[in-house]
Amino acid sequence: MTVEDRITESYRDRTVLVTGGASFIGSHLVDRLLDAGAEVYIIDDFSSGRRENVPLLAEERIVEIDLANREATLGRFPECEYVFHLAAVHGGRGFIDTFPDQVLVNLAIDNNVYTAAAGVGSRHVIHASSACVYPTTLQADASSRHLLAESEAGFLVPGQAFADGAYGWAKLMGEYQAWQFALQSRFRASSARIFTAYGERENESHAAIALIAKALLRVDPYPIWGDGMQTRNFTYVADTVRGLLLLGTRDEEEPFRAVNVGSSKHHTVKEFIETVFGQIGWTPNDLELQTWRPVGVSSRASDNTLTRSLFDWEPETPLPEGIQRTLAWYTDRDDRPTTADQLEELLLAR
Repeated sequence: MTVEDRITESYRDRTVLVTGGASFIGSHLVDRLLDAGAEVYIIDDFSSGRRENVPLLAEERIVEIDLANREATLGRFPECEYVFHLAAVHGGRGFIDTFPDQVLVNLAIDNNVYTAAAGVGSRHVIHASSACVYPTTLQADASSRHLLAESEAGFLVPGQAFADGAYGWAKLMGEYQAWQFALQSRFRASSARIFTAYGERENESHAAIALIAKALLRVDPYPIWGDGMQTRNFTYVADTVRGLLLLGTRDEEEPFRAVNVGSSKHHTVKEFIETVFGQIGWTPNDLELQTWRPVGVSSRASDNTLTRSLFDWEPETPLPEGIQRTLAWYTDRDDRPTTADQLEELLLAR
């Protein structure tokens, strides 16, 4: 059975809720669930999600609430077998480093969602975690090309809880909360540690789209946050969605499991932008290395040993192909920034 067949068979005729379902990743997840024949509902407050991302959903399947509001969450949570919990206060590196107080609202959002899911009898909650849960000490040397394994971050071994900023700590605590609910047999829980997703419907606050936007604007000197040698495992959104859906199919007995969803290939930021330059047929005269900007860790990519073991799969879309698809979508957008000043305002937004 192929991966796509397994996903379709697992979710056909199932009731599924996607929190943050109008968001970048969430809306792609909704599309694939609808293709599989699932009965899909979403919750979104549309603070960053967009209604046009989910045109096929009937209005009665869209619940518009702020999940930080406990009363509203518990009162209007749909009864669904599966809950994909993607809703969060989040953004690119500029946002999460600049507004850590806002990011910490995720602690309340996660608890409200888990409590509501348990209350309506959901059987599996799949939490969108992040590679930011990994200790920053493991990601300090870009030349090491270290691959982050699930066993290197957790709650029981001293030193494994040393997450990347407020966002990383909130995601790690989201895992911890899911684990505790699962231990109490409230539902089965899984956390998908998502790595550097990019693709259609992403906004300019995230690195991949920001780099593409600067290139299409022909900004010269071309600004790069950091020295450009920091590595990321840019993971195309279709692969991120497959990983989330596969995690919801796991049939092992463990009540909770955290699993990486990301590419194992390191690419420097300079390699990413050189691929973009090649595809649009333009190269700037100079690069402006903005080393004072927030850049995060020096190195990040995924050890996929567990992912392959569980699902006989790992992210597979080559970077040039993913960039080509993303460029085609972004170039056709009629609401993208038309000046560098307009783009600058978006870099720290959600």
